[in-house]
Amino acid sequence: MRTLARQINILDYALSSLWRRRLKNASVLVVFTAVIFLVASFQMVTDALTGTAQEVLVNAPQITLQRMSAGRQVNIPLAYAGKLGAIYGISNIVPRVWGYYFDELTGANLTIMGLDTSRMPMGDQLRLTLAEGTFPAAGSRGSVVLGQAVRDMVRARGSQLLSLFRNDLSMASYQVAGVFSRATDILTRDLVVMSIADARDLFRIPPGQATDLCIYVANPTEIGTIARKIADLLPDTRVVTRPQILKTYRVVFGWRSGFGSICLLTALTAFVILAWDKASGLSLEEKREIAILKVLGWQTADILAVRFWESLLVSGLAFLLGVTLAYVHVVFLDGVLFRPVMVGWSVIFPPFHLAPAMNAQVFFLIFCLSVLPYLAATVIPAWHTATVRADSALSGA
Repeated sequence: MRTLARQINILDYALSSLWRRRLKNASVLVVFTAVIFLVASFQMVTDALTGTAQEVLVNAPQITLQRMSAGRQVNIPLAYAGKLGAIYGISNIVPRVWGYYFDELTGANLTIMGLDTSRMPMGDQLRLTLAEGTFPAAGSRGSVVLGQAVRDMVRARGSQLLSLFRNDLSMASYQVAGVFSRATDILTRDLVVMSIADARDLFRIPPGQATDLCIYVANPTEIGTIARKIADLLPDTRVVTRPQILKTYRVVFGWRSGFGSICLLTALTAFVILAWDKASGLSLEEKREIAILKVLGWQTADILAVRFWESLLVSGLAFLLGVTLAYVHVVFLDGVLFRPVMVGWSVIFPPFHLAPAMNAQVFFLIFCLSVLPYLAATVIPAWHTATVRADSALSGA
C-alpha cells in the first residue's frame, strides 16, 4: 500500500509538472499524435483494402485460363475447353469475352464483358445484384446491364440507348435492360455486361474464340492440383487461380503501405531524435527543480519515475488520439488522404466503404514503433539529469 500511495503521489506531481509546461507539452502532443495518425492510417487502409479484395474475390472464377503468345494475352480457342475434359474435378467451363472501351467524351475506360449467365454456377442469382431491371435472357441480343457510372453517362447524354463504336468505327446501340446496385460499385461501377455474341461483334472476335475461360472445380481444395494439370496439358496458356489473385492484392497493398510507412517512420525517427535532444539538454528551470527535489529528499529513482510518468502520459494520450483519429479517417472518411496512393487514380473511381479489422497485432506494432522509442528517448536522458548534485545544480542556476 505504501508503494502504491508513493506512485500515486509521484503521478500527481507528474501531472502538475505537465500542466506547468502545458504549451511545450501540448506542442509535443500535437506532433506526436499527427505522426501516429499517419502511420496508423496507412496500416488500417491496407488491412481494409485487403479485406475488401478478399470479399470481392469470393465470387470470382476459381481458375482463369488465358492463352499467351509472345508474352501477351491473345484470344483462346473454345476447342481448348474440350481438351480439359480429361481432367477429373472440373465441374464447369464458361467462356468469357471482355475488353476495355475508351470513351472519348468522358476520358473513362469502360469494362465490356460478354457472358452467358445461363452457363455460370448460380447465374440465376445475378439478378439479386441489380437495382432495377433484369438480366437479358439467354441468347438475346442488343441488351445490356450497366453499372451506376455508365448509366449516369447515358442519362447525361439524353439517350435511352448505350452507343459504342466497333473497331471499324461503325456504331452499335444497346437497350438498357438493367442497372447494377450501388452496393456492388467496387466491381460494377464502370461495367457493361452484354451477351457473349454482342461482345464478339463489338470487339470483332471470331465465334470460335474467347478472351479467356472461367473454370470451376467441384472441390476447392484441389484448385492448385487442377491448375498444375491444366498448365502441363496446355503449355501455351497462363493459369491464374483465385488464391493467386488474392495474394497479388496483398503484395501490392503491402508494398505500397510499406513504402509509405517507411517514409512516415523516418518522420517518427526524427521526432524521437528531437525528443532525445530536448530531454538531454536541461533548461535552468529544470536544473533548479531537480536540485530542489533532491534537497527535499527525493531519490534518483523518484525523479526517474516522474519523467517516466510524464512521458507515458504524453505518449499514451498521443497514441490513443492518433489511433482514434486514424479510425475515424478510414471508416468515416474512407481514408481520403491515402486511398489514392493505395488504389491509384481513375476517371470512374469506384466508391466503396473501408472497414478495417480491429487487429490487435497492428495496434501493438504501432505502439512499439511509436510509444516505446519516445519513452526511451525521454527516460534514459532523465537518468543523467537525476544524478546531478543538488549544490552544483543550484549554483549553476
